[in-house]
Amino acid sequence: MSLGLLRRVTSVLPRRSCHGPAQAGVAGARKVVIVGSPNVGKSVVFNRLTGSYVTVSNYPGTTVEVSRGRGRFGGIEVEVVDTPGMYSLCPITAEERVSRALLMAERPAAVIQVVDAKNLRRMLPLTLDLLEAGLPLILDLNVMDEAEELGITIDTAGLQDELGIPVVATVSTTGRGVAALRERIAEHVGACHRG
Repeated sequence: MSLGLLRRVTSVLPRRSCHGPAQAGVAGARKVVIVGSPNVGKSVVFNRLTGSYVTVSNYPGTTVEVSRGRGRFGGIEVEVVDTPGMYSLCPITAEERVSRALLMAERPAAVIQVVDAKNLRRMLPLTLDLLEAGLPLILDLNVMDEAEELGITIDTAGLQDELGIPVVATVSTTGRGVAALRERIAEHVGACHRG
């Protein structure tokens, strides 16, 4: 799928507001939900954003685990939720059903899609699903070090322009780019907080 086609498709997609019914969970806190395919580093990103305070529980009615933690972004307390791996918003597995339910029910201020930068083309269909759903998306190109070792270069600014969403390059295992990701989250959460 070409980026030109992505731009044409996403330019007509609605933007979802972060405002709506009261959010469940931490009282007064905004939510950030982390999504992505399995094995892209979501849990490492989650740990970088939350530190050590984490609650792991089963999603009601399932044996699927969901991790929740807290962080401060731009001076605002935020609940961060790490969802099970998913490939699409059209769920096939129990894990995908839980991830979709969390996205739709919890009305996050920001959704962080963590992708494997080495396999970006394979990860973009989920990006389109999330955009089409009107979710407030930030794209995290993770494992950039491995992509670079393979000679892969990604024009993050160009991709950001094409998609119309923030795009950040990270290496979550070392912390590279995590400060920039935190800034993007603060912008999303701050916009919701002011509204």
